Amino acid sequence: MTEQQAVDLSGIVKKYDVRGVAGTELTEEIARALGAAFADLLDAAPIIVAHDMRVSSPALAAAVAEGAARRGSTVAEAGLSSTDQLYCASGQHDAAGVMVTASHNPAPDNGLKLTRAGARAISRETGLEDVRRGAEAYLAAGVIPEREGGRRAPLDTLEDYTALLHRLVPLGGRRRLRVVVDAADAMASLTVPAVLGTLEHLDVVPLHFGLDGTFPHHPANPLDPANLVDLRDAVLAAGADLGLAFDGDADRCVVLDEQGRPVDPSAVTALIAGREIARARAAGEERPVVVANLVSSRHVAEVIAAAGGEAVRSPVGHSLIKAIMAERSAVFGGEHSAHYYFRDFFFADSGLLAALHVLAALEESDGPLSALVAEHQPYAASGELNTTVADPSAARERVRAALGARPGVEADDLDGLTLTHWGEDVPAAERWWLSLRSSNTEPLLRLNVEAEEATLMESVRDEVLAIITDADAGDAAGAGAGSSLPAGASGVDVPSWVRAVLRCPDCGGSLQDATAGLRCEACGRVHAVEGGIPVLIAGRAEAPDGA
Repeated sequence: MTEQQAVDLSGIVKKYDVRGVAGTELTEEIARALGAAFADLLDAAPIIVAHDMRVSSPALAAAVAEGAARRGSTVAEAGLSSTDQLYCASGQHDAAGVMVTASHNPAPDNGLKLTRAGARAISRETGLEDVRRGAEAYLAAGVIPEREGGRRAPLDTLEDYTALLHRLVPLGGRRRLRVVVDAADAMASLTVPAVLGTLEHLDVVPLHFGLDGTFPHHPANPLDPANLVDLRDAVLAAGADLGLAFDGDADRCVVLDEQGRPVDPSAVTALIAGREIARARAAGEERPVVVANLVSSRHVAEVIAAAGGEAVRSPVGHSLIKAIMAERSAVFGGEHSAHYYFRDFFFADSGLLAALHVLAALEESDGPLSALVAEHQPYAASGELNTTVADPSAARERVRAALGARPGVEADDLDGLTLTHWGEDVPAAERWWLSLRSSNTEPLLRLNVEAEEATLMESVRDEVLAIITDADAGDAAGAGAGSSLPAGASGVDVPSWVRAVLRCPDCGGSLQDATAGLRCEACGRVHAVEGGIPVLIAGRAEAPDGA
């Protein structure tokens, strides 16, 4: 690279991590510079570098390690690892960490997740921006000056990670359970056999357990219902007690019940919160704190209070919830995106540790998982609905003016706009709340609505969508929102949070309920729903069954 050539990495250095197309946006040269700049930020403190199974990951990890060692850090190279395995090593060795992964992104992508010693998260505001600028300077100069003391050495972390998870949630073997695990050819292929495969009373049925960064079976994104079809079918075929689906770096876990139906992450948060509060109180903690982001179900806070804990709301974002947990010494934290955080796991998130809690709770019960989680899904929820608008801020203020001024409605601005009409003095049929947040990177508004009754949730949802998609946001968007059928028209067994994350496989457009199917707002194609799981087939033009 020509000396002093201007370099701009702002396109790949995001708010919480680094993410881009490997080989073009994120090259080995860039990874080397980022590793060097990270070592500078840490004043050459020790760094653990690990990577996932993507084709580009080993070379990128080696480049990060080379750059960091060149700037004086002792670099422990942990090789193949899940992200929570890297967090565990960062906490146990009190060293910073770099995880080379693009999580659930498509196969061509890759990225870096950076953490300070003790698995403390880094965001743009707490160091990532400095890393970006430092890397840009090295790239512009075309050279990374060598600092004395740097070296590289291997580090095996799997055994210590497995031991810690078994110690935190020991399964007692009260019931023999059968669980199907879809590793999506990703990092759960390594960690699940080590953690679950050694438990004699647990029958693990493996699905897609090859470490293959091309993702030959389906993308490693368990929040997309299309990627749960194989797991649902396997759960039913095996007569399993539950199914577990992990994302690419295995820090996130989605749970399916014995009928193959996805469990709302808020229900999992409530379930684990109750368990962690009980454990902390038994150890003498008077009022354990649990943190949940503000789009989690209202039921989560109710469970926390009933269990004798204190509920703390957090903005959306993993570095934010981790910081609040550390500040309040919170025993547990949960997000609607199926990330679960644990104080005893260095305030970091672990999909497999969350799965162990679900297995333990099921083992301690006498019924099926569907019965266990039913009590934790008492309200009607819209799921997260994303709408493209011309001016998100103006659209949000229109909602505030229209709904926020109504009697009994409370507003707060912790993360976007939250309006609440709920309380002991409010009749059940009139209780609702909503969250309206802006995307950090796109002209999107993210809407979540929850109510005591489904009809009210649908009414509030449709009213807000109509407001934010009026003339200022574009006629086409408004027409799409107004023409949607009520939630559940595609099948009452499709959870609302599942519908909310769907996208058309042909054009990427938003999907709305249609009779017996889901219709794309952009291209009009209709996709079938089978057994409560949307089947998003590219090119489908007609409604299923002639509907």
